[in-house]
Amino acid sequence: MNITLYDVSVWVLPLVIAITFHEAAHGFVAHRLGDNTAFELGRVSFNPLKHIDPFGTLMLPAILLLSHSPFLFGYAKPVPVNFRALRNPRTGMVWVALAGPATNIALAFFAAAAFHVLTYVPAGAEQWLADNLKNAVVINVILAVFNMLPIPPLDGGRVAVGLLPNVLAAPLSRLEPYGMLILIGILIVLPLAGSQFGLNLDVISAIVRTSTGFVIRLLLLVTGNV
Repeated sequence: MNITLYDVSVWVLPLVIAITFHEAAHGFVAHRLGDNTAFELGRVSFNPLKHIDPFGTLMLPAILLLSHSPFLFGYAKPVPVNFRALRNPRTGMVWVALAGPATNIALAFFAAAAFHVLTYVPAGAEQWLADNLKNAVVINVILAVFNMLPIPPLDGGRVAVGLLPNVLAAPLSRLEPYGMLILIGILIVLPLAGSQFGLNLDVISAIVRTSTGFVIRLLLLVTGNV
């Protein structure tokens, strides 16, 4: 895989912005709803260094990329939220969880809308900006869709716990300590095991790809790019 400096320049910036805004949004909404944990720790910030996890954000994606993995996977440093401190813990948990994906969709929308200003950009910078905007749309939509999978500690899992009746929410919430292991099993172990028997068990990736494609097409339609 021949990765150039140009490739890095058009992927890193939109990725860092997507992750930073996603995590800051969680902390901001939690602060507005009564929990100051993230605010007091300086996590309600647009400084990417506050949110980057050295292994999850940098090393893991790099290892997968350099090993020619068919998928990329990574994570940022989770924003600490004390849900008991929220004025309405259950409803508040839903709003805090939704804040990250909603912010990513908003960023994707603005990136798609910004395609219309490319004609006003100097010719030398037009392609570079276009690639950054295109990657910003893709990265933000993937981040939003993936995080809405109903598996704790992903945002979708917390939304499900907040909306489901207790008889279903309680057992789902107990999966949170094992959520990362479950994700690794579903995303990595299961597809690899299926390939040994000629089976395609990469179900989650297929769902994310289909959902991502639909959302991107909708954003392009709404912003007048199709």
